[in-house]
Amino acid sequence: MSEHGSRRRAWVADWRLLLFAGALLPVLLWLGFWQLDRAGEKSQLLEQWQDPAGAQDWAETASADPVTGQPVVVRGRYQSMTWLLDNRTRDGVPGYEVLTLFQPVKGPPLVVNRGWVAAERTRSKLPTVNTPDEEVLLLGRIADYPEPPVLAGEVAEQTSPNGGPQRIQALPRAVVADIEPAIAQNILKLDDRNQPGAFRADWEPDMMGPQTHYGYALQWFSLAAALIILTIIASYRKQES
Repeated sequence: MSEHGSRRRAWVADWRLLLFAGALLPVLLWLGFWQLDRAGEKSQLLEQWQDPAGAQDWAETASADPVTGQPVVVRGRYQSMTWLLDNRTRDGVPGYEVLTLFQPVKGPPLVVNRGWVAAERTRSKLPTVNTPDEEVLLLGRIADYPEPPVLAGEVAEQTSPNGGPQRIQALPRAVVADIEPAIAQNILKLDDRNQPGAFRADWEPDMMGPQTHYGYALQWFSLAAALIILTIIASYRKQES
């Protein structure tokens, strides 16, 4: 036996370390379970996107709390107000997304995103947009207003002659509410190009897939496990026997 005696490891509580771990661990676990909840929500949204057969009536949907991507059906008429959302490309071709005010038979008025059209060769000329005059039945999906924070203050750029569509960089709901105060909180993206008044409406789900959220959840739970293990290791210290 050496003159310094034998050493062994024993549990030594460090209140500062335990306080830190006790405060951080619930946060890491909450983040992990939150990501699992998000993954479940995204799985449900993807199922809705792939199966529009369960579309609800617009009046019923608008009275509740619409979810992005939720399929709905609405009957009514397109109105004369149309906006061309600038800087939208398809297959490398510049163009616009066509947004038109729509008055349903039942439920609040809303903006309908009718899909993409190619831009003219000269920017000073806007594309011709034809709009059905008769009452139509539309199948579409709930979406948010195109309102990027950086461009929220920049709206109308050019209006075509004879009261035609306006070219815009963004369309905040407040701008539409100046025209139609009862406008809905969300817009509607037409489900496909076969809908009345549709252009190129080949949308993809604008969302992070559930697998990504599962990956994030695994990362948070791994950090929580690492915190527990490191706290236990750091709490065992060598002591003289």
